[in-house]
Amino acid sequence: ISSFSSTYVRVLSARGWINNIRAGSFSCQGNHIKANSKLVAFNTEQAGKAMKLWKTMRSREVKLWDSRKLSSSLSSVSLGTSSGTSELYSDILNVCYAQGDTVVDCFEVSSSEPFLSQVSHCLTDTSTRGVAMVPKLALNVMSCEVMCVLQLTDSCIVPISYHVPRKEFHEDLYPDTMGTTPAMPAEEWWQGGNKQVIGLNRQQDPPYFKPYRCLNQLVLFVLRWRKSASTQTKGPKQSFLQQNRWPTSKFRHIQGAVMHRDTHITNMRGLNLTTPGECDGFCVNRHRVAVPLSISGGQIAIYERSQPGRLPDASLPTIQNSVNVADFSWDPFDTHRLAVAGDDAKIRLWQVPEGGLKETLTEPELILQGHTEKIYSIKFHPLASGLLVSSSYDLTVRLWNLESGEQVKLLTGHKDQVFGIAWSPDGKFLATVCKDGKVRIYDPRKSTSPLQEGPGPEGPRGARIVWVCEGKYLLVSGFDSRSERGLYLYSADSLSSGAIANIQVDVSPSTLIPFYDPDTNVIILTGKGDTRVHIYEIVPEDPYFMECSSFHSPEPHKGLAFLPKTECNVRDVEIAVGLMLSKTTIEPVAFRVPRVKKEFFQDDVYTDTAVWWEPVLTASAWLSGSNGQHKKISLKPKNMTAVSEAPKEAPVRKYLPSSVYLEEKTDEQKKEELLSAMVAKLGNMDDPLPQESFEGVADDEWVSEYHGADLCCKLVMIK
Repeated sequence: ISSFSSTYVRVLSARGWINNIRAGSFSCQGNHIKANSKLVAFNTEQAGKAMKLWKTMRSREVKLWDSRKLSSSLSSVSLGTSSGTSELYSDILNVCYAQGDTVVDCFEVSSSEPFLSQVSHCLTDTSTRGVAMVPKLALNVMSCEVMCVLQLTDSCIVPISYHVPRKEFHEDLYPDTMGTTPAMPAEEWWQGGNKQVIGLNRQQDPPYFKPYRCLNQLVLFVLRWRKSASTQTKGPKQSFLQQNRWPTSKFRHIQGAVMHRDTHITNMRGLNLTTPGECDGFCVNRHRVAVPLSISGGQIAIYERSQPGRLPDASLPTIQNSVNVADFSWDPFDTHRLAVAGDDAKIRLWQVPEGGLKETLTEPELILQGHTEKIYSIKFHPLASGLLVSSSYDLTVRLWNLESGEQVKLLTGHKDQVFGIAWSPDGKFLATVCKDGKVRIYDPRKSTSPLQEGPGPEGPRGARIVWVCEGKYLLVSGFDSRSERGLYLYSADSLSSGAIANIQVDVSPSTLIPFYDPDTNVIILTGKGDTRVHIYEIVPEDPYFMECSSFHSPEPHKGLAFLPKTECNVRDVEIAVGLMLSKTTIEPVAFRVPRVKKEFFQDDVYTDTAVWWEPVLTASAWLSGSNGQHKKISLKPKNMTAVSEAPKEAPVRKYLPSSVYLEEKTDEQKKEELLSAMVAKLGNMDDPLPQESFEGVADDEWVSEYHGADLCCKLVMIK
């Protein structure tokens, strides 16, 4: 029986793939990809070059030949027909594939019958451009990985791992493999030398492998191993895995949960669920929610958060905006003011009375005019009150002073639709992402032209932009050239050098809308119509993106907007609270970090938060060159102790020390313990029996045999 008869194939998860590549065309021969323990080389294709495919179907065979007798083959196996050519790798296990096919076959070769025996038949998700075998030194021998190949596809490199279902190291699976030191120089071979490369024993050699399989980390791992090997004699001894632990987020186990039904707003009718892609779908503040309606006239419904529950079937007062809503936003410093951008290139400012709408509003407080085309999006300034920015189809970005109701700045330089705009945390700069494939940074008070410009996402379907890591980086959510959604991180000091890191998220038509928490560096993203909410922690160093647990809603949601940090319940370790809009309801969703000692304030999670709902400057002061920053407050309740100040508890030993179990006992001690255990089960012989404590019955209380039988018969008849 073959040692590899039970080998199973495992295609590694997408986190271990090398993405965002363009593989070469099928027109040239060869397998298009080669790999060693550190690097992967593959054939690429220039953008715009057409691919050529084989048009004829040919039958394929795998044959085994004896080099001493080439007149006929020892064995052959038919692989069916395919338009591609087959390639074969010679080793103990052999991989066979066809260019353009979705099958990778594995055979075992032996020197006796049956010579060729099939081990696995792996079906892949995408067509194969080429296959390269990872060297033996890179295999995880402790999990009985006997082979690993890299599949080259149109857009990524996929590792395919072959495992034998055993545990630990098995010598029969790993004969001495080829070493990495050459046996002789070329001149010696040319002169007739025939030395062999010294083999390596995988059980005795240093551990080249690592438990995780991520090709992007392979080079980093080898360098770390070399560094740890050179410093192994210095300092206290540590395990290899402890020295090379990959960073993880303390928010990786974050949990999202829909809050109690008593906090929901239900029975909402006539909602407009087809808002433009640049609009978040609805907007909230700590007191009320604004939702556009599908009723003619661009009407907007206002719901008070203090009045949850089922809405009446009768119509409610609304804001009549006169034209369809393109985007809208609450003033961060005035919870009663709502700015609405319409299709008619105008921005209307509405004032919602205290306690909510009691009657329909038809006259806005202020109308801003200046754009010549439909407006994309609007954003309030994070520090200065009465300052608004807007972007439009006329390819301009304009700043408005709400105190005077006038346009104060007009920014140019965009060559196509502006997908998103974002103010920097200090309020000095404005960043934009555009359909022309550019990311720009403006200093509006100094120049109307971009201060910096760099390449953005290639996809034309939409994008969003947000400042992260104290304004040192820009995060863009967009699409690549294959319409896959991704995140791109840029340094705010060098946009021209492009993204310093990126990660592919998934495939979906809607743009990922980001919410960034500056206190925890956690970013929460989802798209309109999605059921999954993606969560990452952003760090200003490699690996930049640390993925956390996702939240899944039972049905597609139409939007997700977040409340101020003061709405979080710190006793439940909530780091964010959002409102999720569906077809007929608004449901609060809390994102919590699981902690054991919830009775203490988690000061490592809750740093002092900015009071961003209070203005620092006026619009006039900011325009004149003044700057400022928000004051910060602590979220710690007075009756809670910080976890960093909690008393240290002595560790409790769960098990007895091993010396107790390993202590040798004499035969007399064992006999004494056995007798003691038996006596403990039997009890004390001097103790009275239980029946001795029973009380007797007087003779006159006994009934005769006949009377007793008669009484029993009567009882039976009664029943």
